[in-house]
Amino acid sequence: MNPLILQIAVPSPLHRRFDYLPPLDVDVTVLQPGIRLRIPFGRRTTIGVLLAVSNESAIDSRKLKRSLEVLDDSPVISSDILDMVQWASDYYHYPVGEAFTAAMPALLRRGQQPAGTETTGWQLSVAGSAIDTTTLSHAARQAQVIALLRAHPQGLPRSAIDVPASVLRTLADKGWIENCNLRHSGGDQTVLASAHTLNPDQQQAVDTIRARLDGFTPFLLAGVTGSGKTEVYLELIATTLARQQQALLLVPEIGLTPQLLARFQRRFQVPLALLHSGLSDHERFTAWQQARRGEAPIIIGTRSAIFTPMARPGLIVVDEEHDASLKQQDGFRYSARDLAVWRARRLDIPVLLGSATPSLESLLNVEQGRYTQLELPERTGVAQQPAFHLLDVRKQPLQDGLSAPLLQRIRKHLDAGNQVLLFLNRRGYAPTLMCYDCDWVAECQRCDARMTWHQHDQRLHCHHCGSQRAVDSICPACHGSELHPQGQGTERVEQALREHFPDIRQVRIDRDTTRRKGELDRLLEQARNGEGRLLLGTQMLAKGHHFPNVTLVGILDADHGLFSTDFRASERMAQLIVQVAGRAGRHERPGEVIIQTCHPDHPLLQLLVKQGYPAFARAALAERRAAQMPPMSSMALLRAEASAADTAMEFLASVAKRIQAAGVRSVEVWGPVPATMERRAGRYRAQLMLQSGQRGELQRLLSGLVRQLETAKEARRVRWSVDVDPADTY
Repeated sequence: MNPLILQIAVPSPLHRRFDYLPPLDVDVTVLQPGIRLRIPFGRRTTIGVLLAVSNESAIDSRKLKRSLEVLDDSPVISSDILDMVQWASDYYHYPVGEAFTAAMPALLRRGQQPAGTETTGWQLSVAGSAIDTTTLSHAARQAQVIALLRAHPQGLPRSAIDVPASVLRTLADKGWIENCNLRHSGGDQTVLASAHTLNPDQQQAVDTIRARLDGFTPFLLAGVTGSGKTEVYLELIATTLARQQQALLLVPEIGLTPQLLARFQRRFQVPLALLHSGLSDHERFTAWQQARRGEAPIIIGTRSAIFTPMARPGLIVVDEEHDASLKQQDGFRYSARDLAVWRARRLDIPVLLGSATPSLESLLNVEQGRYTQLELPERTGVAQQPAFHLLDVRKQPLQDGLSAPLLQRIRKHLDAGNQVLLFLNRRGYAPTLMCYDCDWVAECQRCDARMTWHQHDQRLHCHHCGSQRAVDSICPACHGSELHPQGQGTERVEQALREHFPDIRQVRIDRDTTRRKGELDRLLEQARNGEGRLLLGTQMLAKGHHFPNVTLVGILDADHGLFSTDFRASERMAQLIVQVAGRAGRHERPGEVIIQTCHPDHPLLQLLVKQGYPAFARAALAERRAAQMPPMSSMALLRAEASAADTAMEFLASVAKRIQAAGVRSVEVWGPVPATMERRAGRYRAQLMLQSGQRGELQRLLSGLVRQLETAKEARRVRWSVDVDPADTY
């Protein structure tokens, strides 16, 4: 009788599953796909995931190693996620063991056992229940926690209380909160009535989706900024909870979660599982377990939350579906949006993709009848779309990136008691330090990039590899002393605004000002409550936020996407401009948007400003169709990097020869070429582009190619990867 063979996904760079024998004296009934086993692998032991049980192996069973220990009595990875990760591993050509590593919480990868049905959390003590939060004006986060726990008297898990641990320790030391045991079966779900009445467009969208909750249907909700897409989400999730099911909401960035979380906590008195990169391993594991057991009816998370298990799946929502942040840019290069659609089909539930600026991929799916489009063409209430103005700065003297007409408009809006938001997608003080005597510029010694001067620490930073050094006091080329910063970053604009508007409180939001945990929440709250009247930031500030008192948005440099080597640059530029502009005029007060540009006559800008994003998207799709570029075709990038300048190019040239030898005429091969930034972090990078109008042919070619490269001698000299459906070509 043939022995049982366990097919296990092992975390290794090999594109295959590995065969093992079961542990001695194991109960074979526990050997179900989705359990974890401790196994020997080379000279070490590791943890793998059981994918299948078989009676056959390509290797003689006498040569197979025996797994050491079964870690789970039942599968910890649900069947839908098991299938999805294996499919994604094949589609994105990433090792299946490493794919499961990316899909599991860190503590689960280390062998920790999922807890039982009882978890711990925080609740108000008797003393805390008596606290008047209006007396905590100087402790806003403490007041936030008390108000939150007051709305949830049964207690909340740590993962649902989005404040730093120090705030909870302070409240516990005061005796205002205390630990409690949480027992949630999923049935104690309280949904408060909405304070908003849906307008006809919102109601039609809700009714259309409600009528199709019993099966898989992909919907695209295309609503202008401020049209109330979130209220549609809330209504549909309320219906999902009433059906005793769970809902998963994906957002592209961690900065969007605090505002969404607050809205959901006001509407739903149920446990929420929150998953994003700002949580500790323990906090993520706790939220994952709540979702898996069905204790958290609502799961809100960023990209990796697509791998969160659901006991009673009912609805998946992807907010800002166009956002490139939903595509993993290294390692396991999956698209969370595309996996959401795949998973919804597998679970036979609806999936809703929402955006004010839908991706061309989703719009093409609508055009081809794969998605159902729902539209919210008007802003809610009395709010109107802002007026757009292109400001030609070619002959305007700029003061640290600010033109005189823009400064005048800022003063006018501030004098009227409103808020102003300025957008510049470049942090630091100045992107270049230059010698006026010999034109030397400060460059990174490890990248083909200039170093950015950060004034707060008087250092030069490389935003690509992270290296930094002290600011040069004399020119290393000519020994001159005329070193001056060139260009503007958010730090320099902040300084200039302080000089022009010394009495106005500013809030600057970028990666530099939000490094400490909880700082982003604090700054966003200052922006929302009007404490900061002059808002300045990068794209962290631009998307999804509701600032009701902002009436002027100034885009300081709109030209970065007009001339780029990446074919998606104009689409990204248009989406970002519309998203930033959408922060203006979201309440009763009318808004306006001023776009500083050196190319006011550029046809893309003109089309976007005069006819809006839908007209721009139609024109962009027509261009892609004429050029047969994605989404009209399928694309993959083979990337390679090496320590020597020619090694990566030589490797990709050999790959191109392999492809040509295969004789697949339906796949075009472009390159190899050096990457746009050839040297990064001391390594030289190159890429080979594969493109085909037949997705299946491209996939078949990649499958065979990846297996060849695993054993190819030349592949050992480089780091190589495959990026299917790349978000950019850099």
